[in-house]
Amino acid sequence: MLQNIGIPGLILLLVIALIIFGPSKLPEVGRAFGNTLKEFKKATNELVNGDTEEKKTSQESVKLQAVDQKQSNTGS
Repeated sequence: MLQNIGIPGLILLLVIALIIFGPSKLPEVGRAFGNTLKEFKKATNELVNGDTEEKKTSQESVKLQAVDQKQSNTGS
């Protein structure tokens, strides 16, 4: 969707945003949009990394259980 905008379309969007928000509000809107994108990326990365951490944790617990079983079998 955003791949087909091009330079003229981007300029048109900026002019429309300038008309709607005015020159004093435009930097605030830009900052808010940037912060929103940053938070979204952070949450997405946490979800993705959280899944891999859960898999690592479950794999480690399986390994620990196997070691405990070996120790209990050799100890008896």
